[in-house]
This record gives sequence, structure tokens and C-alpha cells, in this order.
Amino acid sequence: MSIIEEAVRKAAERRKRLALAADPMMSRPPRARRIASTAAVDAGTVRGFQTVQLDDETLAGNHLLPQLTDPAALRAYKILRTRLLRRLEANQWRSVAITGVTAGEGKTLTAINLAMALSQDVNTWVFLVDLDLQRPRIADYLGLNGLHGLSDYLVGDAAFESIIYSPNVERLSVVPSFQPITQASELLSSPRMGELLQALEAEHPRRIILFDMPPVLAADDVLAFAPHVDGVLLVVGEGTTGRDALKSAKEVLAEMNLLGVVLNRSNERNDGAYYSYAKT
Repeated sequence: MSIIEEAVRKAAERRKRLALAADPMMSRPPRARRIASTAAVDAGTVRGFQTVQLDDETLAGNHLLPQLTDPAALRAYKILRTRLLRRLEANQWRSVAITGVTAGEGKTLTAINLAMALSQDVNTWVFLVDLDLQRPRIADYLGLNGLHGLSDYLVGDAAFESIIYSPNVERLSVVPSFQPITQASELLSSPRMGELLQALEAEHPRRIILFDMPPVLAADDVLAFAPHVDGVLLVVGEGTTGRDALKSAKEVLAEMNLLGVVLNRSNERNDGAYYSYAKT
């Protein structure tokens, strides 16, 4: 072993010792850590946010879980959830940006249903954040009404606690945006946005944070925000996403950690997967 290799090995061992000293739970295997985390949650350590009641008819009309009844779609979201959880857990990642190539491919629908599917796992808590600031849609899809949203927080007109809503879906909290913002990419890089991310990441229990973002070819928001997320999930629509547009999106995402590609609106109705998930 070379001197450099030996130095790298010793540095890695030192980082591991420091991590264990800071958090003894890290010495346990992943499954044990998840059980311990769940026990802490059951002990009543979850902070409550503003409670809202979602309307079942609105969810069903917008093809959203838990009112979604299409067996193929239900199976697809469960598979997507499981694959994403495995990837995140393997790398100790917590945040995912969900985007599309162009408008109309279903990335917001995918973001909401994925958040719902993740929260159905008893060990998984989720924040769903509407970062499509120029065209926010999550509140409309869910039928959410509130006094303050993310746009109010980013311009300094609302506090952190006033923009988070806990619907009648266990382990799910939503940060909607009720008003569009034109200078979106500038606000995504602002100190106020940094404070929000720190506050979300500090919540107990630790949550997976899903960010619904604009299409990559519609704005520079994804590029501006990419350094703040662990990975990106790309949604494409069968029959709506052109090859040239997909190629351009691939170039934009080249330097990001692309977790996979979701094929939405597939005509496949057999026992196979309803979507295509391409791990990079």
C-alpha cells in the first residue's frame, strides 16, 4: 500500500470514528436504524404543522393517491417508491428534485403520487415542496387552501411554521405555493431559501424531501437549485416528449445526479411495469 493510499485509509477511519461519536445509531445496520427511528417517532417526538383535510373527490378526480384505483398505476408507484428508497438509503440521500423536459408531461402528478406512496411506508416521512414557483400547481391538485405559502416565505412575508401543512395523510407534510413568482431562479439561490432548506433538514424525524420543479427546458430553476439536492428524477410523457427535446434535457442534466427516468402516460396495460425507470 502506498503512502497516499494509507493516508486516505486512515482519514476514512477517522471520519467514521467521529461520525459514530456524534451519532451512535450509525453503528447499527440500516434496518436497525430505521426501527429505532420509528420508535422515536412513536414516542411522540413529531412536531405538528397546520392540519388540513383533503377532499376525496378532488383527489380521485385528479388521479391522486390514496383515491387512485387504477391497478397498473398503483403497482407502478409502489415499484417507483421501492426503487427510489433503495437508492436513497444506499447513499444516505434525503432530497430529490422532480422535473420534466417540457410542460404537460405530468411531473407534478408524479411528484404528488410519489410523495403519497412514500408516506405509505411506515418508516418514511415526507416533505413535498412546490418549487415550480412560476407555475405552482400542487395546491390546485390537492385542493389546498391556506393563508401563506412558499412564495410568501421567500419574500419575507411569512414564517417557516405558517407555510407547512399536514393533510389527513400520515407522515406527509406539504409546502405549497399559492402565488406565482417571476424572479424564481434568483429566489431559489437566495439566503431565505437556504434558511428554509436548513429548517426542513433539521426536522425530526428526518424526512425525504421531494421538490416539484419546472421543466428543465422551460426555465433555469433546476440548474440554479441543483447544488441543493441529492438527485434528480426526470419525468417524460409518452407521445408528448420529443426526441430533440429529450436530448437537450439530457445535456442540461449531464452534470447532475440523475436518479432515473419515469415514463408517464404509457399505453402499456399488461402485467409489466407501467413506467420505465432508467438508473444512470
